[in-house]
Amino acid sequence: MSKQPSKAAAAKASSVAAKSDKSGMGLALRLQNYKLMLIGFAIIVVGFALMSGGKSPDPSVFNADELYSFRRITLAPIVVIFGFAFEIYAIMKRPKAKS
Repeated sequence: MSKQPSKAAAAKASSVAAKSDKSGMGLALRLQNYKLMLIGFAIIVVGFALMSGGKSPDPSVFNADELYSFRRITLAPIVVIFGFAFEIYAIMKRPKAKS
C-alpha cells in the first residue's frame, strides 16, 4: 500500500517552492554569466592559438627568431592570463538588483 501525499501537503510544498524562487534561491549563475564565460573561454582559446606554431620544416635547422617571437613568448601568455581573469570576473559578477 503506497502513501499518497494529501492535497494540502502538495499545495504547501508548491507554495514553499514558489516563495523560494521569488527570493532568489534559484540558479547560482544567470544567463549573462554564462555568456561572459563563453567570451572568456574564446579569449583563452585565442591565446593558445597565438602560442602555437614555430615548428621548423627541417628538424636539423633551429629558427630561434620564429620560436622565441614576441607573439609566442609575451603576447600569447598575456592574452591567456587576461582570459582567465575574465573568467573569474564572469563567475563572480552579480546581476543588477531590480529597483
